[in-house]
Amino acid sequence: MTTPDKAARRVVGACAALMVGTLTLTACGASANAKNDDDKNGQGSAKTSAAKIAISAEDGSNGASINTTGVKVSDGKLTDVKMTAADAGTAVPGVISADGGSWKPKEQLERGTKYEITARAKDANGRATAADSTFTTVSSANSFIGTYTPDDGTTVGVGMPVSFRFDKAISDKKAVQSHITVSSSSGQKVAGHWFGAQRLDFRPEEYWKAGSKVTMKIDLDGVEGANGVQGVQKKTVTFTVGRSQVSTVDVNTQTMTVVRDGSTLKTVPISAGSAEFTTYNGQMVISEKFTKLRMDSRTVDLANAYDIPDVPHAMRLTTSGTFLHGNYWYNKGNPPFGRAGTSHGCVGLQDVRGAQGDTPAKWFYDNSIIGDVVVVKNSPDKTVTPDNGLNGWNMPWSEWIAGSAA
Repeated sequence: MTTPDKAARRVVGACAALMVGTLTLTACGASANAKNDDDKNGQGSAKTSAAKIAISAEDGSNGASINTTGVKVSDGKLTDVKMTAADAGTAVPGVISADGGSWKPKEQLERGTKYEITARAKDANGRATAADSTFTTVSSANSFIGTYTPDDGTTVGVGMPVSFRFDKAISDKKAVQSHITVSSSSGQKVAGHWFGAQRLDFRPEEYWKAGSKVTMKIDLDGVEGANGVQGVQKKTVTFTVGRSQVSTVDVNTQTMTVVRDGSTLKTVPISAGSAEFTTYNGQMVISEKFTKLRMDSRTVDLANAYDIPDVPHAMRLTTSGTFLHGNYWYNKGNPPFGRAGTSHGCVGLQDVRGAQGDTPAKWFYDNSIIGDVVVVKNSPDKTVTPDNGLNGWNMPWSEWIAGSAA
């Protein structure tokens, strides 16, 4: 999952509207900060360069975009552009375009940082001009970002939704959602649904079509999500939906049947939750995978029931702590797999300590990817809530659509 900052590096290149009032292109060649090198002695317009430099962030401005800052020139070509983080004095690398008409930083800028740009250009007759600007980018307090999943360029299972978690509460949900579009090469209709003020998920009515390409366009730069709080992200993210794999856990038989692209691969004995600690029913999406993971009952409000430092082949199914994982601490004289539920709500498969060996847990781990679906049925527990993990598939489509702000 992407994490915030370099404000939203993946989060969106950061994850194009210009920032209000601060990114108006300023023809600095005609400003107080522009100077013509061939007109130092006031010799008149005959020697004034025809080139006009425009720096996107106006000199002295605050709240500049971290995405769209750059330099352009008309009637000439840029010869040199230098940009620095003013306080640190560090250079910001950038590239002049092949035609000499523009320059932009190689990387997204930082929020709440003061920058200086000095640019030089020449017109067709070789007459030089220069411009500079000192400005400050939008602050963290006055901006929001959305950490999203899945990552650009990844391959995921058919159950993987697009999920955004914003670092600030969004009051204008319509404005924010309308600047995020998700589409699939399969042609499936994709709709958004808000879970509270800080989470926005997108999915089609049914699972994604296997082999399809999904594109999300994030155009939040300058979009006001709440009073005085604007987005900073602008990026296009594409991921691939892999083969279809849906595994069904039947608590009555304590087995899991793994179906890929319509064909059964294997039926695996499992041990689900005990009578005291039952396993949720419903459709659950694998959101994380760990070869080994510490599991401490205190993190799920179960006092000192267990603390296992190296649970093998653990795959997260819910935010609240439901995993499908290997179990090496079972009673070797009376293995529970395929016979009885003995866990604290997870789904356990036979395994060995150290996550080595040819075991059912290792086989399933190796044959699963993020976004695969695990369906639990016939448990005495309730159905998992749609916002507990990436499990919006448990919400009827009509209700999902009703939760859209678009």
